[in-house]
Formats: sequence, C-alpha cells, structure tokens
Amino acid sequence: MSATNKELRTRRHARIRKKVSGTESRPRFCVSITANNIYCQFINDEPETGCLTLAAVSTLDAKFKAENGKPNMAGAALLGKLAAEVAKGKGISEVVFDRSGYRYHGRIKAIAEAARENGLKF
Repeated sequence: MSATNKELRTRRHARIRKKVSGTESRPRFCVSITANNIYCQFINDEPETGCLTLAAVSTLDAKFKAENGKPNMAGAALLGKLAAEVAKGKGISEVVFDRSGYRYHGRIKAIAEAARENGLKF
C-alpha cells in the first residue's frame, strides 16, 4: 500500500523539524500552504519561552488583500516581501527557513526569494 501525498509531506516535515529549530536571535521562518491561503510565521522554539510566535503574516491580512488578494505565484512573492517587512519591524534580520515538508518550488520558492530580496538572511 502506497502512502498518500499528505502522508509523504508529513514525513518530510517531521524530518525537517528534527534538524530545524528557531532561537530568539534566529527564529524559524515557517511557511504553510492550504488550498485557499498561505501563512508565514516567525517562531522562537526555545523551551524557556514555550515556542512563541514572534510575528505572522498571511494572505488573510488586510495589507495583502489591498495589494493583490490572490494566493498565486505573484501573491506568494508579495507575501514574502510583507513577511520580510514585518520581520524587520520586529528586529529580525536572520532566520532559519522551515518549508513544512513542501518541495522547494512554486509558491514556497517565491516566498523565500522575495524575503531574501527584501533583507532577510537564511
């Protein structure tokens, strides 16, 4: 019996999370995609803090909807730009990228490249 795509992504995500964790100085930049939306979070995974979300941006935000409104490739690039701006506002300049088990192409790649172009280092 073969595994479904969702099961395979969950396995990849578990492998990634074994190696990737965020700190206060270098939080984890977590990207999650659903059928209708894209979510980006900056997370501090240190046990003393209890896994705090330092900043978040998504396609549901008013600023995103005012500029584009669609979670397609162009929207993913815009979301990467907005995520970098939010991170800079919180004093975050370096991050660890967590693709959540998704393959590094398409919208995930567009978010990462746009964030890099707008000043995030990872």
